[in-house]
Amino acid sequence: MEEQQVKRVVLQLLVDNTFGILSRISGLFSRRGYNIDSITAGVTADPGITRITIVTHGDDDILDQIEKQVAKLVDVRDIRQLRPEDSVYRELAMIKVRCDAQQRQGVIALTNIFRAGIIDVAPESLMIEITGNQAKIDAFLRLLDGYEILELARTGIAGLARGIENVVYLSGTDRVV
Repeated sequence: MEEQQVKRVVLQLLVDNTFGILSRISGLFSRRGYNIDSITAGVTADPGITRITIVTHGDDDILDQIEKQVAKLVDVRDIRQLRPEDSVYRELAMIKVRCDAQQRQGVIALTNIFRAGIIDVAPESLMIEITGNQAKIDAFLRLLDGYEILELARTGIAGLARGIENVVYLSGTDRVV
């Protein structure tokens, strides 16, 4: 029997904006032993609907089960995979780097190369904001390896399908979400 390959997928859920929905979804993953690599959530153009983006991994059977189990939850209105070739993913990272006056220009130069921004300056540190795909953020962090990263906060992936063909219209609402 062939061993199935582990894949990483990005799932987009549209859910009713109800109390505890994020907890019910993460609880389902926990009960079933599925891993969440990242999860982001936010209200859509329709305040009654929340968009949740989940990054997870598994073989085809596990990923199929994840989709089926999540789709069964009462508040889930739509679930779909955001395939890399048909979607745009972004992540935000905030990085606090220790640097003295001599190191400051080197950190600023790296920040400029990656089109990131300095959002706070303190006597012994800089705080950087960078937005992009995970590979860009990972590459930036690797180049900061010679500096002491004091704190790091990453949002996880947010994503949308490209174009208008995949826009989801939910029945019972006249808004595009």
